[in-house]
Amino acid sequence: MAQKPSIPKGTRDFSPEEVNKRNYIFEIIKRNFVKYGFQPIETPSFENYETLMGKYGEEGDRLIFKILNSGDFLSKVKDDTFAEKDSQKMTPQIVEKALRYDLTVPFARYVVQHQNEIEFPFKRYQIQPVWRADRPQKGRFREFYQCDADVIGSESLWQEVELVQLYDDVFTDLKLGGTSIKFNNRKILTGMAEVIGESDKLIDFTVALDKLDKIGKDGVINEMLSKDISQEAIEKINPIFDAKGDNKAKLEVLNTILKESTIGQKGIEEVQFILDTLQEIPLQSATLELDITLARGLNYYTGAIFEVAAPENVKMGSIGGGGRYDDLTGIFGLKNMSGVGISFGLDRIYLVLEELGLFPTSAEAKTKIIFINFGEKEALYALKAITKLRKENISAELYPDAAKMKKQMNYANKREIPFVVLAGTSEIEAEQFTLKNMKTGEQELVDFEGLKSRILDYV
Repeated sequence: MAQKPSIPKGTRDFSPEEVNKRNYIFEIIKRNFVKYGFQPIETPSFENYETLMGKYGEEGDRLIFKILNSGDFLSKVKDDTFAEKDSQKMTPQIVEKALRYDLTVPFARYVVQHQNEIEFPFKRYQIQPVWRADRPQKGRFREFYQCDADVIGSESLWQEVELVQLYDDVFTDLKLGGTSIKFNNRKILTGMAEVIGESDKLIDFTVALDKLDKIGKDGVINEMLSKDISQEAIEKINPIFDAKGDNKAKLEVLNTILKESTIGQKGIEEVQFILDTLQEIPLQSATLELDITLARGLNYYTGAIFEVAAPENVKMGSIGGGGRYDDLTGIFGLKNMSGVGISFGLDRIYLVLEELGLFPTSAEAKTKIIFINFGEKEALYALKAITKLRKENISAELYPDAAKMKKQMNYANKREIPFVVLAGTSEIEAEQFTLKNMKTGEQELVDFEGLKSRILDYV
């Protein structure tokens, strides 16, 4: 007996209904990307191994899917490396390519390769799948889509302001009120590490701090201690763990802690600019919240960092994130090219909309009308009408076989097609159609114009 087929953990098949709902989200995001002046690009599903490795920190590198070289990939492994059985040392010798972990590093590589063709500042959007060797759980998959918008070639903070507005516009169009756009600044975090005398442990500090909402204050402190960040140092920033109140109150806490840090004060100034500007141009449905413990674990962020939380009544991880990176292209040889970008987590947004019942019926793009097949002559008559309906952008079908009426009607019911057309000898002679509303059961005899108008009225 043949083994039942399956798919890898962390991946999914999508039904027609699910694809239609996903396309609904894609279309809203894409429409807003274009509205804000972003241009589309696409990059390969896999990159060279060295392009991706070392760009996401130790934890990120561990989650990159590596692709084994073709042929006898073990033949190039050095004998001493093979004898050590050290997978980390062996990997570069048997792997030349890897699936992309995100869209930002491939974008930086793209910019460097195509710098002579690009007009800077360059605003690009990209909607493609990415892969991470993560542990699958609700809202976390090994294959998922990212929808990114980035601006590269400008240090202006107006870009950060517009990206916050872009988030707000998309979530407003999705009717997803109550989203919280949390933000911070990596310069503030650098300043914190500086004032506690642990600048050389900045990465350990930020990686631990970024886990505050997952493992709590005690968990973060224990992780910092395990990375040899002293108890005395941690006590100097203790106020940030319990900072409450509005954005102004949190800024006061930061000003107190970072008064001696030049870079920390620069981060506070950048945060203040964004807050002041968006005070003048209020958001529609989202809230902007300064989260002074938000770190985001990716090493390439250097300025503003963003993370979008779903409404409080939905238990879900972040549904968006991003930030400023001052020299990401520098790792590929193009120095002093600052950029900033955000990403929408399509798969998590889908789950949130589904849980809250926010998908409109229009997201379920279904056939609006199906013609019963009574035989060759009748099918030809039907297909002529179907062809004209399709030219009016009305989705219409002919049942392919002259099967029993009951079977064809059951098919229409199961497909939830709202209208069925019966056209036999008498309708053909009269150049008319019997139109049945499958919801009400009502039938009427109409000509083609009447048929078309009924469908358009329904649509």
